[in-house]
Amino acid sequence: MGNILVLEDQPDIREFVVINIKRYGYQVYEAGTGEEALEIVSQVKIDIAVLDVMLPGIDGFEVCKRIRETNKYMGIIMLTAKSMETDKIQGLLNGADDYMVKPFSPKELVARIDSLFRRVKLLKEDNSERYNVKPFVIDFENRQIFKNDEEIDLTQLEFAIVATLVKNEGKPLSREYILDHVWGENFFGSYKIVDVNIRRLRQKLEADPSNPEFIMTVWGLGYKWKKAE
Repeated sequence: MGNILVLEDQPDIREFVVINIKRYGYQVYEAGTGEEALEIVSQVKIDIAVLDVMLPGIDGFEVCKRIRETNKYMGIIMLTAKSMETDKIQGLLNGADDYMVKPFSPKELVARIDSLFRRVKLLKEDNSERYNVKPFVIDFENRQIFKNDEEIDLTQLEFAIVATLVKNEGKPLSREYILDHVWGENFFGSYKIVDVNIRRLRQKLEADPSNPEFIMTVWGLGYKWKKAE
């Protein structure tokens, strides 16, 4: 199984979470501070990080952001305060793949870890196809995207969304379809996570994110990649 990092400053909660994750065969690394978590990440190949948001010192958002600066493929689940919608949005904008609201069921957390772990593995599989329509070149095998010959830095989740849209070029895709194909059919989150990531992708890929040329909104349904003329 994979390596899981659990960042939680409250020892009793951390121990409870760690025990439940270990029961399913994962190797678990524990951290009580953001600094400890970043140290572990620098030394161990972590597959999925479970990050609490509210921490003394470096908080979970900053840990997420720093991980994403050097690691596109690590799965990240944020643990947010109850009903704090802004926490969820900020976590996703910093590169998180998923979020859970406290208090949560350990069984549900493990289910989300399982789902994310399978998706991370699938995203690393080779795919020899290539999309080459100006101004983009997308190398699916090496998971790279170039715009006007300049590489665009995407997370593994962002690349998966682009790949899903491009491979269905010109076809309107519902939020449900994108959610199922990128996050997996067992994902427990809301469709809003799709919108947040599309917004982030437009910031990276579009010359004018408020007036997109490539990632088009299909009102009442979802999104599509504009078909090349």
